[in-house]
Amino acid sequence: MGSIADIYADLETDVSEEEFREAVEEKVEQMGGLADEETAAMLLAHELNEGEVDTIADIEPGMDEVKFLAKVMAIGDLKTFERDGEDEDGRVINVEAADETASVRLAFWDGQAVDIDDGMLSVGDVLRVKGRPKDGYNGLEVSVDKAEQDDDATIDVEPGDGSTVDALTMGQSDVTLRGLVLDTDSVRTFDRDDGSEGKVSNLTLGDETGRVRVTMWDDRADHATEIDPGTAVEVVDGYVRERDGALELHVGDDGAVDEIDEAVDFQPDADPIEHVELDQTVDIAGVVRSADPVRTFDRDDGSEGQVRNVRIQDATGDIRVALWGDKADTDIQPGDEVLAADVEIQDGWQDDLEASASWNSTVVVLDDGTSVAPTPEEQADDTHAGLSSFGDGGDESGSTDSESVAAADTTTGADSDGGAQAAEQVEFTGTVVQTGDPVVLDDGEQTMSVETGERVQLGQEITVRGVVADGCLDADDVF
Repeated sequence: MGSIADIYADLETDVSEEEFREAVEEKVEQMGGLADEETAAMLLAHELNEGEVDTIADIEPGMDEVKFLAKVMAIGDLKTFERDGEDEDGRVINVEAADETASVRLAFWDGQAVDIDDGMLSVGDVLRVKGRPKDGYNGLEVSVDKAEQDDDATIDVEPGDGSTVDALTMGQSDVTLRGLVLDTDSVRTFDRDDGSEGKVSNLTLGDETGRVRVTMWDDRADHATEIDPGTAVEVVDGYVRERDGALELHVGDDGAVDEIDEAVDFQPDADPIEHVELDQTVDIAGVVRSADPVRTFDRDDGSEGQVRNVRIQDATGDIRVALWGDKADTDIQPGDEVLAADVEIQDGWQDDLEASASWNSTVVVLDDGTSVAPTPEEQADDTHAGLSSFGDGGDESGSTDSESVAAADTTTGADSDGGAQAAEQVEFTGTVVQTGDPVVLDDGEQTMSVETGERVQLGQEITVRGVVADGCLDADDVF
């Protein structure tokens, strides 16, 4: 019978060895002698292991039943509800659990819920869970049929308050985080599998260690649109999940985002513009050289879209940034210091690279107290852009202002030997979408601001030739 003992030893089950041996004997009898005890033991082991998953990330809502290990990260409050056609109220308690790959909400019912409310479960306990997964209101949820503590198992995630962005780890729950609101999105609606309508919105928070996207669900979603960028807030009872390889902080029914009356430092870590490459997703910080008007257009589906082009310059170079959708309404003016995070580098006009800021990008005008200056180490290796070294030398402290930016933009530049660089003539053909000073042309892909004394009419297609300075083409020829 040693082989049966070996098979049982390889099992991860709450069935005792005595019960397992009894089941083996029953299996042999059921099969009428077609299987010996070892074969029957292997068949039973397969049945017992059915539904076992290696990690929480392997769980899918369509599975009938799953078995897995998880560490308790947070325990909710006991809730009661009325069951249809029954006199006795039902009870449920939600537990946030996680492993090294993902987090999951566990729903314990009735007697189990009461036991947990009485203190039978603690944060940090490791559970061996058997239950039925489904799509819950806030993501994956498992309705627990059975759960037992496993004192011998180890899961390398720790509950904690995640007091800074860089301290957040996958699977954390009950997170408290203070940060500066950098950007907010509009509320989006969606249909759940049960036919109800859900709501979601996002905002981006930054602190002295980094930034993180905060996803707010249902009743909390509307609050995101009520918070202005630049506001200091505290996230309470958040939970950490992963999306597209990045951590996000989620806020559901038990969480909140509250405004606080205290200063929060934010130091963006931007990529040097001269180092960006096609198809990269990067962070750009710099001074706005020029800002075109918002342009509207018709999409293929008949809806109306909008875009605004701005040109951002840092210590290493400059690039055109296309602000799409709601991003186009951001109040940006020449001379502003701006962070454009998670922008995609694409092919632009005349084979120049262009940065595209879409719905999942963050665009924020930095306050006077927020700098994007490089650290001394970053200055030494020239791997990070910084506004303090922007412009033509700057002062001894390395600071810069909009006047020095303007001066740098209106000169023809100088080469390393101090000689003047020849200004390059640019030719642009487009339709007049704005008359006056400046004239604005649109070629269907981008706009160009033009300084000219020629009289033009709306809708007229013209070609201009001249030198681009400060984001505006000074037209020598109009034809």
